[in-house]
Amino acid sequence: MTNWYCTLCDTNSETPEKPDTCPNCGADQIMMIDPDQGIPSTPEDVRDVARKRLKGICAAYPACDGNFDKICQKEAYGKPIGFGGAGQGASFRANALALSAVRFKTRVVGEHVEPDTRMNFLGIDLEFPVMAASTAGIERYNNVVKEKDFCRAVVRGSQQAGTIGWRGDTWFYTPDDSPALQALEQEKGYGIPIFKPRSQDVLKRLITMAEEAGCPAVGIDLDGCGSTIMAKHGQPVFRKSVAEIKELVEFSSLPFIAKGIMDPDDAEGCAEAGVKVVSVSNHGGRVLDSVPGTAEVLPLIAQRLNKQVLITADGGVRTGYDVLKMLALGADAVLLGRDIIRAAVGGGSLGVKIHLTHIHKVLRKALFMTGLKNVKDADENILFP
Repeated sequence: MTNWYCTLCDTNSETPEKPDTCPNCGADQIMMIDPDQGIPSTPEDVRDVARKRLKGICAAYPACDGNFDKICQKEAYGKPIGFGGAGQGASFRANALALSAVRFKTRVVGEHVEPDTRMNFLGIDLEFPVMAASTAGIERYNNVVKEKDFCRAVVRGSQQAGTIGWRGDTWFYTPDDSPALQALEQEKGYGIPIFKPRSQDVLKRLITMAEEAGCPAVGIDLDGCGSTIMAKHGQPVFRKSVAEIKELVEFSSLPFIAKGIMDPDDAEGCAEAGVKVVSVSNHGGRVLDSVPGTAEVLPLIAQRLNKQVLITADGGVRTGYDVLKMLALGADAVLLGRDIIRAAVGGGSLGVKIHLTHIHKVLRKALFMTGLKNVKDADENILFP
């Protein structure tokens, strides 16, 4: 008899053979491991597993920067984008380069305090201002994980780490069969669904489903309007006017998020439409080549919005130091994308928890070494000119 451990629901099942699904939560057997072979306990453990499962797609390099020596970027030039960036990957690389150019001031003289990393996001108390980004479609990469299991892993792992996970939308999701919404319903609504900019009628249906699932907020990935694969599979996406965004904001009873913003005018238009959150993002460099890194445009958008709404940012964020850089540049909270995918693939909800806990630890150190007592105090004053 083997005591199988489920990395999704954190339970053990004693059976002679590896079960097809977890007897407790129903997760696919890929989520179950033999404890005698070792349960992941560090981010390195999780990434080692992810590297094997994502062979040929993502090598979980120490530097996830979109350079041409990375396997993901070698998939470009007309082939499936995989984990890489659009076109030649310039936007993917710009995210990493923009963050690497930001430098801290070291401040070590003063009262000794333990930094407070807590924040409230749309009425949700978080232990630190980092959330899992709205990724989707992982099931189609080497069949490494069932899509609903992936969604549940992100949601559960985020919650266990003291934060919340956003859930995405992709070409094989439909209102009648959305793994993200199914997972959110199963996890009692503790996650934030972000939908592609589908037709208004379809979006209203999806928003209603999110409300019924008990989700605390909802949003649309506006830069998803450039997705050709959605239209190819009979799910067209559209640019949205300020009036259309306002229509959705007023339709929903939930706080509304506008994601995929890279221009101050667009950000201002979303604020005028009544959104509660503007999410600054270039989609990980995956929708338009040759755009600036998120960290380059974030200060411009923050200045224009002038605290009218909350701001989140993603793009090239790999460490707790990167998180603090984004906060100092104007974000209220930060999203992690590719690293959370690797964490979920390599260790289920346990992997996500391990990774986010590590990010939290490094963020706390970064706050301490820059002399900040509270994460809310992060601004340009801690950055070297």
